[in-house]
Amino acid sequence: MKENYETKNNEITSTTIRTKNMTTLYVAKPIHGSPLRRALLFVVLTLGVAVLTAVPARATPSCGMPPPLILALEHYPSGSLDLMCNEFDQYGWNRKTKVKGDSDVYIVQNTFPPGADTGWHTHPGPSLVTVTAGTITVYEADAPNCTPKIYNTGDSFTDLGCGDVHLLRNEGLVCAVTIAVQIIPAGQIRRTDADQPANCPTFTCPSPTPTPCPQ
Repeated sequence: MKENYETKNNEITSTTIRTKNMTTLYVAKPIHGSPLRRALLFVVLTLGVAVLTAVPARATPSCGMPPPLILALEHYPSGSLDLMCNEFDQYGWNRKTKVKGDSDVYIVQNTFPPGADTGWHTHPGPSLVTVTAGTITVYEADAPNCTPKIYNTGDSFTDLGCGDVHLLRNEGLVCAVTIAVQIIPAGQIRRTDADQPANCPTFTCPSPTPTPCPQ
């Protein structure tokens, strides 16, 4: 590592010395060239920036869903979610929760008209989800063959977050509703769109989009 560092410094020093030995005219010519040369240089630099800043296409956003309804949002300082309780002897239950760093805790309601879906996405933290109306079909990118799971009214499930890519869809004939409690790092975006998983089905948003559910 030391040898490479010295070599790099030697190259920079050598270039600086050569530059000092050049005439002012010679150094200035590439910078103050003809208008055509400056135009070509501008095009090259512009194309270079475009290539460097290009990003891959992301998954389409949710289909047919109204914006999530934030029922509550609270902030919890680091350590305040360290909740441990051993009631195994009495209830057969032992809980260990430990969170290092400040957290935001959301309670979110999502409404799904028939045919609506969330689009592929992930969350930076875990979610505890309950279906309060209708039926929800959940596709997990890391599931074998992306086999979906179906949850009916009253059912609950968890989403690990932390890069876990999933999609929720209403494949029934009536509106569906979910309530989710989400714990994420404080100040971070609650949801991030994800690429279409190669092992999962592609869902095309119908046109017209699903009819909104009654409020």
